[in-house]
Amino acid sequence: MWRRLGQCGLSSSVPGLCPRMPVAPLLPMRQTELSLGGLKTGFLKWKPDYDSAASEYGKAAVAFKNAKQFEQAKDACLREAVAHENNRALFHAAKAYEQAGMMLKEMQKLPEAVQLIEKASMMYLENGTPDTAAMALERAGKLIENVDPEKAVQLYQQTANVFENEERLRQAVELLGKASRLLVRGRRFDEAALSIQKEKNIYKEIENYPTCYKKTIAQVLVHLHRNDYVAAERCVRESYSIPGFNGSEDCAALEQLLEGYDQQDQDQVSEVCNSPLFKYMDNDYAKLGLSLVVPGGGIKKKPAATPQATPEGTTAAPAEEEEDEYAGGLC
Repeated sequence: MWRRLGQCGLSSSVPGLCPRMPVAPLLPMRQTELSLGGLKTGFLKWKPDYDSAASEYGKAAVAFKNAKQFEQAKDACLREAVAHENNRALFHAAKAYEQAGMMLKEMQKLPEAVQLIEKASMMYLENGTPDTAAMALERAGKLIENVDPEKAVQLYQQTANVFENEERLRQAVELLGKASRLLVRGRRFDEAALSIQKEKNIYKEIENYPTCYKKTIAQVLVHLHRNDYVAAERCVRESYSIPGFNGSEDCAALEQLLEGYDQQDQDQVSEVCNSPLFKYMDNDYAKLGLSLVVPGGGIKKKPAATPQATPEGTTAAPAEEEEDEYAGGLC
């Protein structure tokens, strides 16, 4: 009999099933049955075997995933997570919740996926593995960034806080940078200004001064888009305390930018914002520079008048001012 089943492409380790049933669902169904068996109690078994049940649910989840049955795979992951929780194995429970979230991602249910990954990150923190928690939060942010940028900002900021608490400042500032750019992209300039200031403080703490200069440029552009010239000028003034800023190319460009903005000289502002220093910044900040308009529309410099030639080929002198009819007095 098992020889005939084997010729049909079915596993002989799963008895009692119809020979014509597709092979893909058989193994996960069998693993689910085994995991349920591990949870049963009896006269000689007073406590459920959560460890064995979690193991079988995990195997079932993998089999369902390989069969592209993501809904069943997600359910198996959730049951595996609950079994691990009951067994007080928080790290493994968090891994199972994270895997359930990835199954939801495959089903294009991104908000629900992020919710489960957030739950997993909290369990990682509770288990004392903050690095894994931060990586899970960053992964969730990437998943949701194009669908819900506001949620992605929140996740990136949470990730940055976890890294900062672990004194991993370079990783923290990288995630803050992602949050800042999303805030600028969403034109949430008040929040962006605060986020960039936090970035700048961390770069100053780790003594990465050239990046501090670039963050000052970003700050000034954000403040000018908020129509807050005073805050923009204060940013530049406070940055004089950063080693090497005063006298740098960045400082000179910002002083020229603020001068043009204050005098409502659109030509001067556009010239600064189109310079390589501004154009080769992160794309979101470069766009801020190119779209910056001075208050009131600004003034344009008049082109120099070209002298007109006379018919004989000589250059005509500029017209004299009209003679005042009262130049010689009233009498």
